[in-house]
Amino acid sequence: MAATVVRYLRSVGAATAAEPVDFLPRPDLRAVRDDERAPVDPGEFRRVLGQFASGVTVITAKDAAGPTGFACQSFASLSLDPPLVAFMVARTSTTWPRIARAGVFCVNVLGAEQSVLCRGFAVSGADKFAGVAFDAAPMTGSPRLDGVPAWIDCRIQNVHTGGDHLIVVGRVEALGATEGAAPLLFHGGRFGRFSD
Repeated sequence: MAATVVRYLRSVGAATAAEPVDFLPRPDLRAVRDDERAPVDPGEFRRVLGQFASGVTVITAKDAAGPTGFACQSFASLSLDPPLVAFMVARTSTTWPRIARAGVFCVNVLGAEQSVLCRGFAVSGADKFAGVAFDAAPMTGSPRLDGVPAWIDCRIQNVHTGGDHLIVVGRVEALGATEGAAPLLFHGGRFGRFSD
């Protein structure tokens, strides 16, 4: 598992030691030639897919430089036996190489009142953990954010390419939830919550 991640990082020229991580260039990932059919307009793609409501998570890990993490709405359960989850991350992410080096991560499922926390983890280059309370997830030591309705402690099992993103598969080592907590939702570019 760790060897697969290291091979991937080396293949894209990312740092694999505890050194500063350079921003990865946007890959050229065209599936059709320029003289073939016109591609889907990115704005229209985002508008239409924004109609799919999703939950919101913060993916966290800890490496030699300290805690790291990013806001992620592309998270899903994948398998019950073995217990697997998946999330997608942009190949240009500066946080992903640090999580990949750690080899582990914690999925923090955000609650309805945690949109400010989400926005803090969506910013690139800031100290995302400033003023954020957390403890260590029990199996991996990844940051488990205080007050989240659910958390999933994982080891990286596989990493697959998916266009301009990576599909990260994690094997669940431990998890927990607070019953009855309302989740934070994202739909049409806005945060929201369930209404009865």
